Amino acid sequence: MRKKLIGIAVSWCIALTGMAWATDAPAAAIPITPAHAWQDATHHMLLGAARAGTRLVAVGSHGIVVLSDDDGKTYRQARSVPVSAALSDVYFVDASHGWAVGQWGVIIATADGGETWKLQRADTSTDQPLFSVYFADAHHGWAVGLWSLMLETDDAGAHWRSVKLPPPPGATKADRNLFKIFANARGTLFVAAEQGLVLRSRDGGSTWEYTQTGGKGSLWAGTVASDGTVFVGGLLGHLYASHDDGGTWAKVDSGATSSITSLVAAGNNVLGVGLDGIEIAGSASGQHFTSKHRQDREALTAVALSQTQAPVLFSKGGVVGSP
Repeated sequence: MRKKLIGIAVSWCIALTGMAWATDAPAAAIPITPAHAWQDATHHMLLGAARAGTRLVAVGSHGIVVLSDDDGKTYRQARSVPVSAALSDVYFVDASHGWAVGQWGVIIATADGGETWKLQRADTSTDQPLFSVYFADAHHGWAVGLWSLMLETDDAGAHWRSVKLPPPPGATKADRNLFKIFANARGTLFVAAEQGLVLRSRDGGSTWEYTQTGGKGSLWAGTVASDGTVFVGGLLGHLYASHDDGGTWAKVDSGATSSITSLVAAGNNVLGVGLDGIEIAGSASGQHFTSKHRQDREALTAVALSQTQAPVLFSKGGVVGSP
């Protein structure tokens, strides 16, 4: 059963990122080269998005980073990105400082709102991709990825070190895929993982424990509403909520059967997107969400909020914008 679930999760990631993971590939097979300047980068796959002050920043295939200073109406490609590897996630602590992660375990950083980036880490000896990145402040951050890969820094990414995680319940080693790392206002860290598991740290990443949502599918997305309710979602539209800092979880009717790839909170309202053009919406106090499919059935990969709290969507086909 676990092999089947892993296969589904890996197949989804391959489909979205275009990565052919080969752990025994030689280092020279895919060199770390600068991103190409595309004529229209907005039509390429975009996998992660974040706000940098008033700016929207989205990342995706071929090391593409696109920027919008008008809430998603128009975009331009970043001036300088040192990698052409697929980028899966991006996070900013303020309008200037941000990090992005992706294929070959790359981590890149910016100090000018995403205009230019510098390489902090890459490992071309094995394609162990990083799926998500989060910083608690301008110095202390984490990146997570395939087969329980977790990296930590306390100097803004100048140095990254591996975090040894405990084995999950019933296992002898830590080998779960870690898909999304995020935190609540109290500083509790969460990592949405496979097999319905959520990693949690209540001491700033010093120790980690597994909490079980009750589901068995992979969890690819997570967010926290303003009242502190924690949400995680993923395979086949499964959505779970916790009102006690991730201690216990309850299943929420998302109204969807298509997999959820991204969640974002606007106050106590929660928005999500996923495969087959699915969009979901609900509130932290609600028992169920509403859902709808876009007519184009585009595989939606990320959702960010405009300055007016309107959803801005991204997909396998690039920028989608508000419906």
